Amino acid sequence: KSRETADPAADSSPKLPPAEHRDEAASKKNLCVKAAKEHNIPEDLNKVLENKVMETVLDLSYVKLSVVETTCSGDADSEGIVSKSVSSHSDLIPGVYEGGLKIWECTFDLMDYFSEAEIEFTNKTVLDLGCGAGLLGIAALRGEAARVHFQDYNSTVIDEITLPNVVANCTSEGRKMGSGKDGKASKPPSKRPKKAEGSPDVLHRCRFFSGEWSQVSQLLLNSNKPCSKYDIILTSETIYNPDCYSALHETLAQLLDRNGRVYLASKVHYFGVGGGIHLFENFIEEKNVFRTSMVKTIDQGLQRCIMEIAFKNSC
Repeated sequence: KSRETADPAADSSPKLPPAEHRDEAASKKNLCVKAAKEHNIPEDLNKVLENKVMETVLDLSYVKLSVVETTCSGDADSEGIVSKSVSSHSDLIPGVYEGGLKIWECTFDLMDYFSEAEIEFTNKTVLDLGCGAGLLGIAALRGEAARVHFQDYNSTVIDEITLPNVVANCTSEGRKMGSGKDGKASKPPSKRPKKAEGSPDVLHRCRFFSGEWSQVSQLLLNSNKPCSKYDIILTSETIYNPDCYSALHETLAQLLDRNGRVYLASKVHYFGVGGGIHLFENFIEEKNVFRTSMVKTIDQGLQRCIMEIAFKNSC
């Protein structure tokens, strides 16, 4: 499966709902902050993959999103984000649905960078922030990370997309990503439901969370199972909305290890939404907590970048 076909986000920026729906969503967001929740991993892993159809990209399996849109309803989508996204023809509804039903192109940019820069995940603790399909975290698992946590704003995304994707890739943990000669999938996509065969040991290294960033940070730091800070935080296309920069910056400051690294992939600008890589870079500079470095620029189509972020005074 080519990455162009696998990536439903062929256009440059998220499609927003009509203005009246945005105003309604904004007012709801002002009234409440989406609470954090940890998602338990079911004992019967085949239940996780029930009714799922898998496709393949970069030798990784992922849920066919169009099937999720047609089958996910009722208790499986308690937030109602699937129907709202489809009915409003929107890629994101601020404060309601934050884009996790799609695989955005910068995800593939960052995965390419892992190989090019030989990013070392072995024995590292990793957070896939705004994970969506969870491909970045799955790549870290393939790289022998000691612990990988996945976070998305929407619980439906975690239950119906992220967790199934991690389970589907558990049985092939030993394979290295991008084993195809051209970096694409080394075999045709599977259109059949996948069974969770083999040992689920890799899942013991995973935790899954939904909710707003600040709430998830508090849950991670103050729960009965508090976690240590992360060596690596991975995040892709999470800076489209400047209103969220403060929350994102605070989350990174709270959860990143003193000598850790953040790898952030983004478009230079998100038309119609307002955010972009240079705007966030300026925000970071004003806060004077982190130092940044543009480690890769992709000039195909709308320019995209990968930024490395680390604490000032870190090693």
